[in-house]
Amino acid sequence: MNVTRIVGTIGPVSLNEQTLLQLREAGLSVARLNGSHADLDWHRNAIAEIRRVLPDVPILLDIPGRKIRTTQLAFEPSFLAGEEIILTTETDHDGSKKVPVNYPDLHADLRTGHTILADDGTLRFTVVAVAGRDIRIRAETAGQLKSRKGINVPFVKLNTPQVTPRDERMIAFAKETGVDFIGLSFVESAGHVRAFRDLIGSSSPRIVAKVENQGGMDHVDEIAEAADAIMVDRGDLSVETSLHDVALRQKRIIAAAREHGKPVIVATEMLHTMIQNPFPTKAEVSDITNAVLDGCAATMLSGETAMGDFPVEAVRIMAQVATAAEAHVQADLDAGKPDIGANVADAVGNVIPALCRALPIDKIVAITRSGFAARMIARHRPRQPILAVSDDAVAARSFNLIAGTLGVVSDVPFRRDSGDHIPRVLQQLHGRGLLAADDMVLVVGVSYPGKNTRMNTVQIHRISDVMANLA
Repeated sequence: MNVTRIVGTIGPVSLNEQTLLQLREAGLSVARLNGSHADLDWHRNAIAEIRRVLPDVPILLDIPGRKIRTTQLAFEPSFLAGEEIILTTETDHDGSKKVPVNYPDLHADLRTGHTILADDGTLRFTVVAVAGRDIRIRAETAGQLKSRKGINVPFVKLNTPQVTPRDERMIAFAKETGVDFIGLSFVESAGHVRAFRDLIGSSSPRIVAKVENQGGMDHVDEIAEAADAIMVDRGDLSVETSLHDVALRQKRIIAAAREHGKPVIVATEMLHTMIQNPFPTKAEVSDITNAVLDGCAATMLSGETAMGDFPVEAVRIMAQVATAAEAHVQADLDAGKPDIGANVADAVGNVIPALCRALPIDKIVAITRSGFAARMIARHRPRQPILAVSDDAVAARSFNLIAGTLGVVSDVPFRRDSGDHIPRVLQQLHGRGLLAADDMVLVVGVSYPGKNTRMNTVQIHRISDVMANLA
């Protein structure tokens, strides 16, 4: 099992049983659906098919949020540098005379001279005039404006509400279909995360906060604390801030996420050339390697697996590159000295990697209802795989996003007044073939929890001894 998780976007080329099974075999850990494309009926069918074929794979639904896009166009205008086209917030146009966008108040937020970027910054325009709901723009580069392409207005404050009616519909859909994560676009504060948490009203789906503009960078620490996971969306981030230091911003976001023990996904164009080619570029291999060295929990594929010619090969190559990088990380960690924290949970989390390197530990078993123990252990990158066991099936499935972790659901009741459930959980894992008789396992959990008492129990067992004592 790869330590680095692989998030793959499921689209037209991959939404079939054979390809889904091949993607998992190649290393797929999380199935992503891009809510900006297709309609809800398509996504409902996709979720049902993924659940049928890959029932243990968590699903991440990226919801559009405050992302501005062109609508579906019957006519996609081409232009030369210097030519003008018209954007409009009136949605009843087809692109032949005016190109509609999905943000109804864009005309109110823009002024003459503002810069507009499209399609991940590959197209650049200048606002010439705003008249009513029409925005007349001059192309600074030649190109074609296509359907459902992202529109960015860097350094312009948009007066969009934190939660829109469209967001409410998408959250209701996410809850109805039982997805495990939602990807929340353009998060700029912990308050933004909390607003969606209140809308969700429960612990699931969990929130992946996408940091992709300057507001998100300015508040990245509080966002990392509030969210369940973080995504570095380098497409919009490079357009909304600056291209030349996007790699440095990636490092800053990853560091903040790891400080709070949250999984972080690095996304956008990681193997972009493999949409059409069977092999990656050397730069793409270096990009994946550096993301792993930076400490990401997961790397993500978008068009490569959604509409590319080589979806399975892309996952396989990403897994191979990540494995090589992980070996380098482990060598550095083996040579280092462990830190010891100031509280029980931190100390236990910091000591576990040292125990795993000092003793012949085969696997780590984290008995955790919420995933806290697994996240605190995984951030230190132990060599051993982590089996994160919960009595909550939805929570267990979500643990598959955590680096080096397999989420497992157990029907053994977790006791608060003792650790008697621990050997029964180990017995169940052995019965399922997840633990072997000669495995030496390190078990972490909580016993006699009180206020703010988390992860206070560490046990080391040979599984054959546990089985003998339970016989």
